[in-house]
Amino acid sequence: MVDLDALRTRWLRSLLSVREGTRHPDPDVYADALLRRWQEPQRHYHTLTHLAAVLDHVDTLQAYADDPDAVRLAAWFHDAVYLPDRSENEERSAGLAERALPEAGVPERTTAEVARLVRLTVTHDPADDDRNGQVLCDADLAILASAPSVYAAYTAAVREEYHFVPNDAFRAGRAAVLRQLLDLPRLFRTPYGAERWEATARYNLGGELELLSS
Repeated sequence: MVDLDALRTRWLRSLLSVREGTRHPDPDVYADALLRRWQEPQRHYHTLTHLAAVLDHVDTLQAYADDPDAVRLAAWFHDAVYLPDRSENEERSAGLAERALPEAGVPERTTAEVARLVRLTVTHDPADDDRNGQVLCDADLAILASAPSVYAAYTAAVREEYHFVPNDAFRAGRAAVLRQLLDLPRLFRTPYGAERWEATARYNLGGELELLSS
């Protein structure tokens, strides 16, 4: 069970670290709105558990980011809009950040960076000099390097989110996603991710792809 109060505290810490000025709406209003989104019934993997895990991974990787709090805010928004039958979730999530963050007192440059990072999660392929992007993408993909039982639970949750897709179509679509990830020169771009997660993630992805193809 995810501690909602702890998540609110984490939101407040990140927001206040980048906020400018003094007269702004109550930051808890934004936390509560985001938390409601992350608890929507269509979610089985993209839940509060995933949000908390990504935030934890960002904390682990923060030394590699140029602006760790912008990355944390991007983590909050990166799947804030999530409808499994839609293809524009990342764009809509970025748009939500672009609307909400200025109202909450976040300066334009930070808002733009958060939205850019959210959009980057479409491909998970940050540039070599994109330190913020590398941290967010590594944090988001860290689930791929989980222990076998955790990885199996992750794949089951993803399948549940796409329960409306027939088995053959799901297998083909999921296999395409796995191949796209495996074709990346590196899944993880931070030194920590490359050392700790890369080999295990590729093993897990390869095993899942083999099962889907059998």
